[in-house]
Amino acid sequence: MGATDQRFDAAGRFAGGAQYVGGRLRPGTSGRTHGVVDPATGEEILRYEPAGPEDVDAAVTAAAGALPAWAGATPGERSGALHRFAGVLADRAEEFARAESAQCGKPIRLTTEFDVPGTVDNTAFFAGAARHLEGRSAGEYSGDHTSYVRREPIGVVGSIAPWNYPLQMAAWKVLPAIAAGNTIVLKPAELTPLTSLMFAQAATEAGIPDGVVNVVCGAGADAGERLVGHPDVAMTSFTGSTAVGRRVAEIATRTVKRLHLELGGKAPFVVFDDADLEAAVHGAVAGALINTGQDCTAATRAYVQRPLYDAFVSGVADLMASVRLGDPFDPATDLGPLVSYAQRDRVAGFVDRARSYATVVTGGTAPAGELVKGAYYRPTLVTGAAQSSEIVQDEVFGPVLVVLPFDSDDEGIALANDTPYGLAASAWSRDVYRTGRATREIKAGCVWVNDHIPIISEMPHGGYRASGHGKDMSAYSFEEYTQIKHVMSDNTAVARKPWHRTVFSLG
Repeated sequence: MGATDQRFDAAGRFAGGAQYVGGRLRPGTSGRTHGVVDPATGEEILRYEPAGPEDVDAAVTAAAGALPAWAGATPGERSGALHRFAGVLADRAEEFARAESAQCGKPIRLTTEFDVPGTVDNTAFFAGAARHLEGRSAGEYSGDHTSYVRREPIGVVGSIAPWNYPLQMAAWKVLPAIAAGNTIVLKPAELTPLTSLMFAQAATEAGIPDGVVNVVCGAGADAGERLVGHPDVAMTSFTGSTAVGRRVAEIATRTVKRLHLELGGKAPFVVFDDADLEAAVHGAVAGALINTGQDCTAATRAYVQRPLYDAFVSGVADLMASVRLGDPFDPATDLGPLVSYAQRDRVAGFVDRARSYATVVTGGTAPAGELVKGAYYRPTLVTGAAQSSEIVQDEVFGPVLVVLPFDSDDEGIALANDTPYGLAASAWSRDVYRTGRATREIKAGCVWVNDHIPIISEMPHGGYRASGHGKDMSAYSFEEYTQIKHVMSDNTAVARKPWHRTVFSLG
């Protein structure tokens, strides 16, 4: 089967519309149309009617209607539904991988070996976790009462997911919410709605009741702001840029919603002088280029202790030059296009402005030839930039790595912390005391040691500072999606309690 034959028929798959409300597809009501474009070819693969405020209202109504029964289901019943859900996803793995590659330009190797199996595993994890929603054990903490803690659903969750990992981020939003007994309305990015819609359809196929998982596909100004500000939405979960996150927080706080934010990142990659150089070089290239660099945890700032600096730069440049750009559906392709021409031009703008104050060692251009129609950009290595420069401080979100030297360990850690972000980082050394110090002192929600990027369902993902607050994945995510209730029962059966004397005399 050729690469062209494997492309995804989005128009046929979503002929019924690109909104999923109450267990069925329907068209939007915004009065406009929007095209989903394959960024590898520039061809439109789906034209759909985006959601308007009325669609959001309908989805919230469906979620609210499904809430009492779903919240009242036993943990075992919700767990069983999620196990079936994981099975449906596994059965549809190839279709999900093709859809994700078609709308995002991800290499098929990435979608088949990372995006899709990671989502199946995450679903299976939450199927188990649904049976372990626990509070503290009961006890007589006052002496006269028994206290215990309940975890209860929050209600209807309104979530907004980004375009860089549409399937995985849909799962990260939906799974902990529904495992905890909530219902959800998800708004994916309008650029990449396909796998979010398919994910919701798979939930229905698995027997999760209509209205528990709803998807509205539309623009932020229409569908997104309506969802965040909706009075019947009890919680907002948002993944995206820090700038948009501030706007989401502003709207959400008007109705005092629970707020979960996973925002931008600018991950440091700190290489000490005793590190395994080959491992660090390979880790930096893989960590910088995964998903064409469109990853908020991607390695974007490499700080290399001076004795290894020149060899590291040379090794990264050589390895980047060997990376194969090509058709995402060709298994030989290493790097696909960026998600859109606008995103490619944004990345190119960062690099072009950096030429005035730094050196572009390799890359820094869009390829010619057969790839000229796509939103491709070559793997790019930049050196000589100042710590305060734009390309070091701001999130580029493309296949660009900046390398800076440092001298002392104190300086390396200080430089790693010298941006507003704090989502992820890595430290590279053979010395456990050095890496131990780095894991303690680098201000980030995740610090990898001698690796960069791996994630697992059992461990939390989320940041510090301008990278937001709250956790995705893991049992810790239930802290985001549950209410904590203290229940306290009198054990004395005494009508006149001693503490009443503080309010009125007992006579």
